Amino acid sequence: MDFKEIIRVVPDFPTAGISFKDITTLLKDGPMYRQAIDALKERVAHLKIDVIAGPEARGFVVGAPLAYALGVGFVPIRKSGKLPYQTIEAAYDLEYGKDRLAVHTDSILPGQNVLIADDLLATGGTISTAVNLVRQLGGNVVGAAFLIELDLLEGRKKLPDIEVISLLSYED
Repeated sequence: MDFKEIIRVVPDFPTAGISFKDITTLLKDGPMYRQAIDALKERVAHLKIDVIAGPEARGFVVGAPLAYALGVGFVPIRKSGKLPYQTIEAAYDLEYGKDRLAVHTDSILPGQNVLIADDLLATGGTISTAVNLVRQLGGNVVGAAFLIELDLLEGRKKLPDIEVISLLSYED
């Protein structure tokens, strides 16, 4: 199935020159959404995964169903101040500032094999921050899985020692 046919590309959003990849058109189509998760499941099946971690918020809509399909747990990585228990946090750069991600201190056990999952790999800033959080807790990041990868932004370069698995790639 060519998922690119169902993903809407919105020109000049959020700023001029950006071609935003809108996955909401995929998410609202139950059979296509299932096919996308099943396709990712097949591509990560060779990895030994104990738990999947996904950054807020679109990482939840990829990571949680993928975890369910694989029969493993899901760990939400949230914006600072959103988790109710003890957390560790890390800052990362945004295009126009900084933000922080947090994860519960008891969410990943030392030695657990963790797959990071998100909707999109762009510059790699969010995912490299998620990787650092997992590693601070003693987790072993065995891979990173995405619905979409924006090749020109070279986010893979921020994940040099991690297997990157993308369902789709775009040049723009």
